[in-house]
Amino acid sequence: MDSMDQLRIDTPEQIALELPLAGIGSRFLALIIDTLLQSILYLIGTVVFVFLIPLGSLLIPGIPASVGPALGIFFLFCVYWGYFALFESIWKGQTPGKRYAGIRVIKESGRPISAFEAIGRNLMRAIDGLPGVYGVGLVCMMLNKQNRRLGDFVAGTIVVHEKLTNEVKPAWSTAKPDQPTTHPVTQITTEELVLIETYLHRRWDFDAIVRTNAAVQIAERISAKTGIKPEPGQHVDDFLESIARQARDGARFR
Repeated sequence: MDSMDQLRIDTPEQIALELPLAGIGSRFLALIIDTLLQSILYLIGTVVFVFLIPLGSLLIPGIPASVGPALGIFFLFCVYWGYFALFESIWKGQTPGKRYAGIRVIKESGRPISAFEAIGRNLMRAIDGLPGVYGVGLVCMMLNKQNRRLGDFVAGTIVVHEKLTNEVKPAWSTAKPDQPTTHPVTQITTEELVLIETYLHRRWDFDAIVRTNAAVQIAERISAKTGIKPEPGQHVDDFLESIARQARDGARFR
């Protein structure tokens, strides 16, 4: 059973974000899938480097018979140590297993992980995996509220459930196109305009789910205060950009 705990992130813009933490169940589902894919790569590597290359050395003079096994050992080493780190680096915190399970590794700040964090957290798998079936990692996850294994503590990372953008919807009701605006954009204060523009400027620094949650919370705050409604099908970022543009057009913010 996955944990229903939330990760709370207080951004510099004073927006409190809450993300659902990935529990032991979803993380082990991802691990099982990734381990299966690793096993397939091990099998392919064994066939190619241990059997086919030595066979080729018998047919083609000059190729040492030891080349195949040596390359095979190197290939298995790369798969074991590089599989998780490579995918988490290029897929922004996800492996094939994590993508299937709908979870993602992010920094404690909510930002996407870099190659440095991906490599650091996965180097600790050798310890987390002891004495077998991730015993150390499982105990560590059970002893902290955020379900973090040793690798997460070392790299400063955390695993959260990923929520698709179309699943995160604002709480406002979409207004009809001909509905008059009851509260003008001049209701927005200077601090709120700074908040909107700071988000728009920094949004690409955040992970996708953190960015979406931040946009929705800011838009809900503006909508609740001004009564301004987004156009049908309008993206949250476009709504905030429109609000900021209208606010800047007012004499108070020039």
